[in-house]
Amino acid sequence: MNQTVTDLQQQFRQLRLAETADALPQILREAEKSSWTYLEFLEAITRHEREKREAKSLERRMKWARFPFLKPLSEFKIDEQTALTGRQLKQLIELSWLEQHYNLILLGPPGVGKTFLAVGLGLEAVQRGYRVFFVTMGELIHLLKSEEFSNKSKVQLKRLRESDLVIVDDLMYMAMDQREANLFFHLINHLYERSSIILTSNKSPDQWGELIGDQGITTAILDRLLHRVEVIHSDDDSHRMRNRKNLFSTEV
Repeated sequence: MNQTVTDLQQQFRQLRLAETADALPQILREAEKSSWTYLEFLEAITRHEREKREAKSLERRMKWARFPFLKPLSEFKIDEQTALTGRQLKQLIELSWLEQHYNLILLGPPGVGKTFLAVGLGLEAVQRGYRVFFVTMGELIHLLKSEEFSNKSKVQLKRLRESDLVIVDDLMYMAMDQREANLFFHLINHLYERSSIILTSNKSPDQWGELIGDQGITTAILDRLLHRVEVIHSDDDSHRMRNRKNLFSTEV
């Protein structure tokens, strides 16, 4: 057997082990330096391939998710709000609700941390291998209305429908017309018991009918969303206002 390292690298690539192929010279040098056994050498190359694949998979899921910002729940100030206890937050982070296809509805006025909590839970899900898709209500309606003629919208909605967790931010911030309400219903109906949904809204579900307009569609949407759901309602003051920075001095 008279193969060069380059030959071995090519064979690894043919076996679709590209990460191992790229790192092979370095791994071989380390093996010689540390006098690895055959078993240690095999363990090193398989570990390297697995870790690189997991890192690339995480990178793809993060790109897929389209989070508006990246803030982990470790920065969520549980003591500054009353909607959740520390124990309840830990239960949410465990993601058992996601495994059971439960939905979360986060209600409250602007600035109380609804989006922060939704994104934080989305980040936890991505880290554990779930596919997550974040979208604002305004963008979602645009995607649904343009799907028939826009390839970009088709791609984005395909990803949304294939996701394990869909986060819709600022739900019901504006009224829908009949077509928009129908499109939204069909999306919710598709996701029903396939995916979990996190909705953030400053309006409670009993007010959604006024914005959707059609009581029948409203009932059908709520029927699917509320079948398995946890509603978290915050009436706290805005974190943005509480932690605001003043431009002018308070001194007289």
